[in-house]
Amino acid sequence: MSDLKLRVISAAILGPAVLAIAYFGGLPFVALVLVAAVLFQHEWFSITGTHDRSAPALIGYGALVAAVAACLLDQPFIGLVIVALGAMGVYSAGRFNQAARWGAEGIIYSGLALLSLMAARVGESGRVFVFFLLIVVWATDICAYFVGRYAGGPKLWRRVSPNKTWSGALGGLFFAVVLGVGFAAIAGQMDLIRWGLLAAVLSIFSQGGDLMESAIKRRFDVKDSSGLIPGHGGIMDRIDGLVAAAILAAALGLMFGGRLGDPIAGLGLS
Repeated sequence: MSDLKLRVISAAILGPAVLAIAYFGGLPFVALVLVAAVLFQHEWFSITGTHDRSAPALIGYGALVAAVAACLLDQPFIGLVIVALGAMGVYSAGRFNQAARWGAEGIIYSGLALLSLMAARVGESGRVFVFFLLIVVWATDICAYFVGRYAGGPKLWRRVSPNKTWSGALGGLFFAVVLGVGFAAIAGQMDLIRWGLLAAVLSIFSQGGDLMESAIKRRFDVKDSSGLIPGHGGIMDRIDGLVAAAILAAALGLMFGGRLGDPIAGLGLS
């Protein structure tokens, strides 16, 4: 079966399931995000040289679980502290070598993504925003793939990702904004210019997250982060853009007045 057919079948199965869980929110959504973060961290460890059952790995996984528990107890600041302590624990338990440094950076990255996605789904407005985020990231990824495949043209960053083109990047950005704004309008949101600007920024950072993961895989001479998802590779290959976009959204929300428990409120979306 071709790679494209496998991608379509996997997406057709996983996409609706993820949307259904995001729609209902609550503990199922928290569990989904936690499982994704743990798998993301597992693949990060595997690529960068931390053995899965080693002390650094166990400390890292434990930190992610403990951070979620803190947030469920309405203590997001403690959750952030736990992620930071987990990263320091991984680095220390790994005896401050290069693999331990990579592992600690992975804990920070996956931990921030985990907390950002949990906070993004707070309340009824959280449902709209998480759907918007998923649509923007998925539109960026899918449309960049097809536009780049059929339009071709100059490479975006040949040394890091030989198959990505500027036409694909711009096509992904265009359709992410169009579909993101379209969803916001259907969902009854008012300030569509603000939603469009946010879609553009998130799309760009989503592509940046994709390129960063490609750079890491090239650094360690790895094609896919794993073979977990047929046609897509591993969980890192599938959510690299979502991770970057979610962290950026939370950071922007906090910058503009949101609180740790609900950073998206700071974006002033309506």
